Amino acid sequence: MKNIKLPLTDDIIENLNAGDSVLLTGTIITGRDAAHKRLYELAENGSKLPVKIDGEVIYYVGPAPAKPGYAVGPAGPTSSYRMDKYTPTLLDMGLKGMIGKGARNQEVIDSIVKNHCVYFAAIGGAAALIAKSIKSEELLCYEDLGTEAIRRYTIEDFPCIVVIDSKGNNIYETEPPKYNTEEK
Repeated sequence: MKNIKLPLTDDIIENLNAGDSVLLTGTIITGRDAAHKRLYELAENGSKLPVKIDGEVIYYVGPAPAKPGYAVGPAGPTSSYRMDKYTPTLLDMGLKGMIGKGARNQEVIDSIVKNHCVYFAAIGGAAALIAKSIKSEELLCYEDLGTEAIRRYTIEDFPCIVVIDSKGNNIYETEPPKYNTEEK
């Protein structure tokens, strides 16, 4: 288990390998497909974004309402493929990491390598546990999107796994064959 203090630096990213279990501490931003579409459209038009993404890690999440004593409600990861169309543009603009679940397309993987970034997976089905790692949240923009608005989370020991590292190693490709029990 690697304890990572955010923000991500090039040295930290260089030392992360696909398959590493990590605990993230620091701040991240949030956003799902509706927010990504807006950011992408602004970027494509050369307009200024309403939030700084350079050097950030974004968590693909739309949490449930907070229970008493929690900053957010259950906050499980969203399927990352829904952001694939927009991701290369945001990585080119300086985004350093993403947290979600599921595989990414080849264009995103190539962009991760090109931009020296990292893709983490949070554990699907562990939304209530993940919420315990989120200590505070602040609305940054797109309030009209409700739970899909872009927010800043302060996190402590947020559990995730490096799925695609900055060299393009991808556990969704390397690990399944190890567990194939069919005879060849």
